[in-house]
Amino acid sequence: MPEIDALKSASREKLLHALYEAAELEQNLMCTYLYAAFSLRDGEAEGLSGAEAEAVERWRRVILDVAIDEMSHLVAVWNITAALGGAPRFGRTNFPLAPGYLPAGISVKLAPFGAAVLQHFIFLERPEGSGEADGDGFATLNGSTRTPIAPRLTPAAFDYATIGSFYQAIESGLRALVAERGEEAVFCGDPALQLSPDETTLAGATPISSLDAALAALAEIVVEGEGAPSDRANSHFQRFLGVREELRAFTAENPSFAPAHPAAVNPVLRKPPEAAGRVWLEDADAVAAVDLANAIYALSLRLLAGAYGLVSPSSDKSLYVGCAIGLMHALGAIAERAARLPAGPSNPHCHAGVSFTALREAAALPQGVSARQIYVERMDELSAVAAALDPADPRCAHAARILEKQADRLRTAPGPVRAANEPASRPSDQAASSAGPVQTDAQDPADGREVTVYFDGTRCIHARVCVTQAPATFLANVEGPWIVADATDAEQLCGVIRQCPSGALSYARRGGAAEPVPPVNLVTLRENGPYTVRADLQLAGEKIGVRATLCRCGASKNKPYCDKSHDHVGFVATGEPPSIDTRKLADRGGVLAIEPEDDGPLHVTGNLEILSGTGRTIACVPKARLCRCGGSANKPFCDGTHRRIGFRT
Repeated sequence: MPEIDALKSASREKLLHALYEAAELEQNLMCTYLYAAFSLRDGEAEGLSGAEAEAVERWRRVILDVAIDEMSHLVAVWNITAALGGAPRFGRTNFPLAPGYLPAGISVKLAPFGAAVLQHFIFLERPEGSGEADGDGFATLNGSTRTPIAPRLTPAAFDYATIGSFYQAIESGLRALVAERGEEAVFCGDPALQLSPDETTLAGATPISSLDAALAALAEIVVEGEGAPSDRANSHFQRFLGVREELRAFTAENPSFAPAHPAAVNPVLRKPPEAAGRVWLEDADAVAAVDLANAIYALSLRLLAGAYGLVSPSSDKSLYVGCAIGLMHALGAIAERAARLPAGPSNPHCHAGVSFTALREAAALPQGVSARQIYVERMDELSAVAAALDPADPRCAHAARILEKQADRLRTAPGPVRAANEPASRPSDQAASSAGPVQTDAQDPADGREVTVYFDGTRCIHARVCVTQAPATFLANVEGPWIVADATDAEQLCGVIRQCPSGALSYARRGGAAEPVPPVNLVTLRENGPYTVRADLQLAGEKIGVRATLCRCGASKNKPYCDKSHDHVGFVATGEPPSIDTRKLADRGGVLAIEPEDDGPLHVTGNLEILSGTGRTIACVPKARLCRCGGSANKPFCDGTHRRIGFRT
């Protein structure tokens, strides 16, 4: 195919130019999928039957999962860009894209879920040789064809029929450049500037430092969905076909079935000089919601850009990525609100919708104290606006809560570290950014005359029992050693350590009793938080002590343990579910074995009492499957939702 040869004699500059287009493409696709998902109705309260509500929820999960995959593809493209020594591109052109901006066969616009939109998604994700047509209203008739590339120094966009063939051209260009200049010279970018599994669980966050790694990343993008050489099970294409089959069945049974709100096609906040193909939003509440959603999205991109400017290992790099992901949850809540509000008097037939307005420049801020200050300042602005929106709408409250937590997270995190090649901070900057206690990620014993204290930073959830109940021993806001075992009476110290919910702290006494095994095995549900477990614990076949906090929000990067991600993603789950009529156990103690199932729940075997956050007994069971994807409708028990939502551990 001619387009595959477009970069055969590529220079680094031309490859970077193509990767910038790839980044825009992936971001555009992600936005269109999110827009459709945000438009879907929610349950019987929004006019669906019980069966329809279940189906629509499945479709929402499918579309959101594909959008997450696109985000993963975007990270892979950014990593390859950084590997070549380039700065990843975070900007893009605003919707709707002008004719000819993309090749003739590719149309991208924001539209609510429906048969035509779903067919458009199938067309975009089709494998090579597929006869699937584009959705009604999406096909570009007599579209512009990009002029063939002349052998010039200045990079230029080239034509391609499918997204898959576009990536094949990039692959061809990488091979040619490596053949000409050598692998080490081509992949000269610092891998530590890329995103890695240390910052995110996205599959695309694999550092690239070789041709094989780059080609594997590109192959995964293509095979997973867009323009694959051949189809495969669970590809985007197959998942969308499954949704189409269900949609047709429900529509045949109920011709008036409307799974989505009539969100606008290509909404805009400013009155456009040319109204064709756009919906100008006029309703004040809708404008406020869309404006906030756009600002949340823009800040999320800015934080991701900031992360790419920091060298790993860096707590700031992880902080910025975590905050960006948290912001996407807030975006979803406000974007769903927008899709339920009227567009305005000029367009009475439709609702509003987030327009994903892009900043004129989405690049990272200069790293350091000033960047953190500006991020906090902006997060506070967004939080204040969210709090001022309709208090009767739970989506507004949910978004406000997430934004407030992200602002607090940025505000209270240890001070910024220097970026690559950044000059040392002024003394005043260093004072302003003093960190909290330095905590190691390994067992760190502190020996005393009577007690040896052990600390495992990988399990700590910063419950602050230690620094508030025994402040003479556990020193807050210091650098270096922070545990002074002999500064507190031994008996009192052991009692404080036994209150540590995560098991991060433990002790051994010289000539004294060991920490007692709890006589009753307990799992307590923390409101909007983790499972707190007290028992003679065996996790994945290994003894881990008698205390632990285990993730139930699904977002922890330290699964199965909690890492407080529930605070940052706005996880909501009651700690007070209704009690279940179960028989009391004859034996209430013994070993409690917990086996985390791959991509599934916690399989618990042993005598167990499940308690609410206030201590009420919910159930007494000899075994249980406890939800850890965060999605079960029957929390704390698993109901199979992890399979429907594609939960990954």
